[in-house]
Amino acid sequence: MTSQPASADDQTAICKRPGCGTLLPAQARGRNRQFCSTDCARRYHNDARVPATAPGTPGIGGQDPLTALDTVIRQAAVLIRAARDQAASLDPAAVRVQIADAEAARRRAEAAAVTAQAHAAEASEETATLAEALTAARDDTAAAQAAAQAAAEAAQAAAAELEQLRRDTTAQITAIQAQAGQQITHARTRADQRARERDDALAAARDARHAADAEISRARQGEADARTETDRVRADAARERDTLREHHQAGLAAARALTDAERARAERAEAQLEAERADRRTLTSHLTATTSSSNGQAQPPPSP
Repeated sequence: MTSQPASADDQTAICKRPGCGTLLPAQARGRNRQFCSTDCARRYHNDARVPATAPGTPGIGGQDPLTALDTVIRQAAVLIRAARDQAASLDPAAVRVQIADAEAARRRAEAAAVTAQAHAAEASEETATLAEALTAARDDTAAAQAAAQAAAEAAQAAAAELEQLRRDTTAQITAIQAQAGQQITHARTRADQRARERDDALAAARDARHAADAEISRARQGEADARTETDRVRADAARERDTLREHHQAGLAAARALTDAERARAERAEAQLEAERADRRTLTSHLTATTSSSNGQAQPPPSP
């Protein structure tokens, strides 16, 4: 099994092999590098590779129990590294999936450990049977007992390591769950804050709309009052205009009558003047005739 790749920021920052921590060199183009060197890549894949089963070895499907247990431990270590690499992603759904995968891996490791212990017990029984059957070969029996004891010690050591691994995995799962709970709580708090802000904004919008409606009502009332005042002013102006027109027409009629009277008086004066001129011409002609006759014979002047 191989571990899942870490996040994009981790891949472009440090080497993917656990425990290396070397910064990756800058790359202008092409696919992003995951390892700082070829040696790190080889060691990473060697650690993740499942060891081949030796032919003819008793155990699970022809595999030695200790080898199987070592394989399970390697797989569990790879899974732990993958869980640590994936712990950077803080998505609650991804965290739940990782927790489920880690729990399944832990259960598989426990099942493999139980199976390995059973096969170790079977190996011990086969060793005891072989010792009883081969009582004559003491040296082989001693060697077989020493091998069985070593296998038991290795099995105990593997069991202790598996127990430590189980405790570490449980602690990591607990930490991941606590971190996910904190993130969920923080997200819920922010959602509640956003909801309160939305409610405040809606209330402010409603107040603004009420204020705008009141302003519109006042503006409409003012417009109606202005129209009423305009109509009243127009009516007053029309009345004043009619009154001024009547006064103007009366003044024009009086001026026209006065003009007619002045014209008649002027005509009468002109007629009188013409009459006086006619009288003067008559008198002048009479005086002229009298003067010419007096020049011919002396006669007393006529009385005026």
